[in-house]
Amino acid sequence: MLSIQVFSTQIVNCQCRQARRNSRFMPRMTVFILCIFTGLSSFSYAENVIEGTDNDMFFQSEDIFNLEYVSDVRVSPDGEQVAYVRRSNDIMTDSTRSNIWLASVDGKSHRPLLSSKKSYYSPRWSPDGKRLAYLSNEEGKPQLYVRWMDTGQTALLTNVTSSLGNITWSPNGKDIAFTMSVDVEEKPFKVNLPKKPKGAKWAPKFEYITKARYQADGKGILDPAYTHIFVVSSDGGTARQLTSGNYHHRGGLSFSPDSQKIYFSANRSDNWEYEPVESDIFTVNMQGVIEQLTDFKGTESSPVVSPNGKYVAYSRRSDEKVMYKNRYLYIMNADGTDHKNLTADIDNSVSNFQWKGNKSIYFQQSVRGLAEVDIVTLSGKVKSLAKGLGGTTLGRPYVFGMYHATDNVVAYTKGRADRPADVFVTTRSEQQLTFLNEDALGHKQLGEVKEVVYRSSIDDEEIQGWYILPPNYDETKKYPLILEIHGGPNLAYGPVFTAELQRMAAQGYIVFYDNHRGSTGYGERFALLLQGKYSSKYDFADHISGVDALIDKGLVDPEQLFITGGSAGGIASAYAIGLTNRFKAAVVAKPVINWLSKVLTADSGLYQIPFQFPAKPWENIAHYWERSPLSLVGNVTTPTMLITGTEDKRTPSSEAEQFYQALKLQKVDTVLVKVPGSPHGIAAKPSRMIGKVENILAWFKKYSAEQKDDQ
Repeated sequence: MLSIQVFSTQIVNCQCRQARRNSRFMPRMTVFILCIFTGLSSFSYAENVIEGTDNDMFFQSEDIFNLEYVSDVRVSPDGEQVAYVRRSNDIMTDSTRSNIWLASVDGKSHRPLLSSKKSYYSPRWSPDGKRLAYLSNEEGKPQLYVRWMDTGQTALLTNVTSSLGNITWSPNGKDIAFTMSVDVEEKPFKVNLPKKPKGAKWAPKFEYITKARYQADGKGILDPAYTHIFVVSSDGGTARQLTSGNYHHRGGLSFSPDSQKIYFSANRSDNWEYEPVESDIFTVNMQGVIEQLTDFKGTESSPVVSPNGKYVAYSRRSDEKVMYKNRYLYIMNADGTDHKNLTADIDNSVSNFQWKGNKSIYFQQSVRGLAEVDIVTLSGKVKSLAKGLGGTTLGRPYVFGMYHATDNVVAYTKGRADRPADVFVTTRSEQQLTFLNEDALGHKQLGEVKEVVYRSSIDDEEIQGWYILPPNYDETKKYPLILEIHGGPNLAYGPVFTAELQRMAAQGYIVFYDNHRGSTGYGERFALLLQGKYSSKYDFADHISGVDALIDKGLVDPEQLFITGGSAGGIASAYAIGLTNRFKAAVVAKPVINWLSKVLTADSGLYQIPFQFPAKPWENIAHYWERSPLSLVGNVTTPTMLITGTEDKRTPSSEAEQFYQALKLQKVDTVLVKVPGSPHGIAAKPSRMIGKVENILAWFKKYSAEQKDDQ
């Protein structure tokens, strides 16, 4: 069995590449000595660092440690500055660090505000712009701080043992609200046990699990606890818990203009565990009195109060038992009456609502592979303000981005196909404020990203996709192809930066990815085309038709096809090799292999069973089995690598193990790669992202024509 490891040579190579980047400012011998002191033992590599190589001009795995991106932006109340979170990778601690920087909207100033080896994140301006609240692990556990912008003085406001979230200033600037998990004592029954003698060492106590939702990916078995709303004085003091009861009060918070009430969403039903898409909007006052404002079937969430306190904007989704439904922007009166859908004519989910005065609302949506910021009036008139948001994930090209607005100033995260997210603003025109990756990528030749739109062979449905050309692309040649399938499946890829896929392209592959049926950003009908059909011959047809489209263009060698994907993409990859033997090799990452076992062992079964399947597993075994890649394992001849995190609760490692054992019984060449201690996000740490992509490339190389030629 293999395990993903980061070898010391990767660290050395990265350090010496940094030395080469600076070599124009120092003699060659100085660079050579620097490489020795960083631990390099190979004189030949030192020569390459000094002289340069063609490969150094392409994207290498160690370059991942040098990448930075913007993950949060906040415009100051006067509209003159943008505080943003700058995320960077630390090669020595194998972690991603968050610092807070400040950029002027006019582009004339850009400087660090809170920057060190610690993490600083979630910046939130006070209403008057004189202070900035933020979270930091500066003293160990994440705590809430406030910084005075004129003097740089900071105050620690909390000393809590649980993580904080959703920090929100009151309009009068006197209080800051936040959410936090609170432990509770819950014992199912009393057990009489003998007293342990002093100094005795007994086995750990038994664990008692009584909840329907008892585990969560990244957290493991959940201790009895509930998320509640707290408020603390912005001058410091003791935080007060406002909500009560054995319910979760999660999501964004919004104060009434008089600072006396907080609007929030929750499911305070005794049956909340079995109602994954049910929530209503409530208020709680400073004395802890809770009032319910909505009572519709489905989700009402993300309330945002208008500046004059007259209206509340909120998100709404129906409770229809299907895998995807649009979320719409509604407004209601502050007392919970007179509800109106402002985005009824938009066939996509909308989110991130922010008022512009009292007559219009900013919001965000994803459309055909890219996110955008729009604004809607209270009469329902929509106008687009900024497009191309994205670049806030380094690994794969997901359509994730965010924005924040003050009056006419809109700041947002935006990258390019060859750059992760920077800070952009638009007032009357768009302006880029930061250029975070020119030092790391400015001298690199990256693969060009091109769009391809084609028809699925199974029913002529239009599918949008993209392909990345190798950086040294020669149009007279045909290239091996890697098909990479996104997760979800109700998510989407786009023409944004992707470290993993650029690394694959740098190794001489054309990398193809598509937004198959079930993807978001193409309307509710398209997202529901996989209802009861995931995975199946339908999504497979979407993928293979795109592969054939590139073959027809004369770009791809049809005898050198490879396939990979993670999570839902892992399911699709495993299902595909049960339907065809056209792929020379496959890498199936964190998959579902057997839906009968998955929904009863993972943390997401409570949602998936009623919303994705026609009945409970024991009531319709045939349907679950038909959707399972394991049902097709007898057809598989494709050499297959499986990758799974040992602590994955979303698609448990037992799923990959089932496929591994089945393939072994079929005598198919297979290897199981386990990522020690990793939850579902196996590429969350920089070294794990490197390990993931390099293992994929090594497996594909084993079965490539190039490898056979070398032999």
